[in-house]
Amino acid sequence: MLSFTIYLDLEPIGLLSHDSGNNLFAFEYHQEWTHQEGAYPICPLIPLLAPEHESREKHSAIVRQFFENLLPEGSALDQVSIFHQISKSNLMGLMLVLGAETSGALRIGTDPIQVPASELQLRLITPAELENRIVQRQEIPFTVWDGKVRLSIAGFQDKIAIYKKNDQWYLVDGPELASTWIVKPTPERKTLKSLPENEFICMSLAKLIDIPVATVELVRIPSPVLLVKRFDRKELTTRVKRLHIIDACQALGRSSSMKYERPYGHSRDVKDIRDGVNYCDLFDLMKNAIQPIKDRLQLLRWAIYQIYIGNSDAHGKNISFFMNEKGISMAPAYDLVCIPALGDSTLSHTFSMAIGDAFRVEDITIEDIREFAIQSGLAQKVVFQEFSKMGKKLLEKFSGLEELANHEQIDLKIVHSIQIEIQKNIYIITKLLEINHRLNIYLVN
Repeated sequence: MLSFTIYLDLEPIGLLSHDSGNNLFAFEYHQEWTHQEGAYPICPLIPLLAPEHESREKHSAIVRQFFENLLPEGSALDQVSIFHQISKSNLMGLMLVLGAETSGALRIGTDPIQVPASELQLRLITPAELENRIVQRQEIPFTVWDGKVRLSIAGFQDKIAIYKKNDQWYLVDGPELASTWIVKPTPERKTLKSLPENEFICMSLAKLIDIPVATVELVRIPSPVLLVKRFDRKELTTRVKRLHIIDACQALGRSSSMKYERPYGHSRDVKDIRDGVNYCDLFDLMKNAIQPIKDRLQLLRWAIYQIYIGNSDAHGKNISFFMNEKGISMAPAYDLVCIPALGDSTLSHTFSMAIGDAFRVEDITIEDIREFAIQSGLAQKVVFQEFSKMGKKLLEKFSGLEELANHEQIDLKIVHSIQIEIQKNIYIITKLLEINHRLNIYLVN
């Protein structure tokens, strides 16, 4: 049986193990952790005290799904597998090579007291070197630096995690140090060349209308790269503290393959199977939040914003929650992109999660919004008001986008394409709100 210690930041909290004979995983908290003040579980489905009648098989499935969700996806996982000669299905092997720096506070590694000082050094990345690595991605995977895979963050897009200090960027190792920013270069696909600017604009617009979002910067080296500040990190005087977060798949006990509400696609034979992450499940999760009403409203606004900007890829891996001794709470938004404005015909405009029964903006009806309101646990009047208020706020902030684009040297065509999509979606929703208003007046009279 293979096992290793799991740390929550610098605190050893439990043991992850795998019995290869029956292919069962297990996670057991250390008693020192469960008995100390301020202890909390790594996710709602792996509580500090194991459920009395939970079978080994069920526990194994929950543990596997949770830790698999810490791994990258797609070609990034392929690169890790090939580079280290570890099967993509070998969770323990992959966690061993990637687990020192994951999303959130969890890590697999050595006790910080036992780490040699040489492993805590900063490795400078110059703009010239980064530009060269972006250009050379077909020859050398972007995730590999100095003969080591540096990607340990879930997702498909090329990225590396860096520590930023005095406007210089570093790769870091060692438990006392951690990355504080994520660097996302322009994708290799030419049709996605505007993605960094698109995401920067959508994130900035969200901030302008008071949606909590990760801090972003657009840097040209000279290629445009998007820097996203990690909200799961806190810089202290002598070190970087990791904050524990989980994504919706982890919170709900779903594998990454279930991050879309229609996990098997939209074809006729499977479109009615909606077993993946959905808004009903997410709003139910908020019942146990530290501040349930506040987080329900934040989740509602997050969902409405995805509709207005046309972000059809807002799935269960693109929404996260803080976990601490007080409970669960929504984390800031990230990966906000106006998909239609990218101009890539291969990208689906079908929602990852339905509004009622609608998977496209143009298919939303009044009944869908009402069903969505029921799922949210909020009053219908509140939900309709939030749609209306956000639409007005977005239109009010449009002028600020052009000023921002000029300051950041972003082609105004990118901004205008995003504005056109938002205006179209606001128009569709506004017509529904007007119809609902007239119906309410008619019913009152």
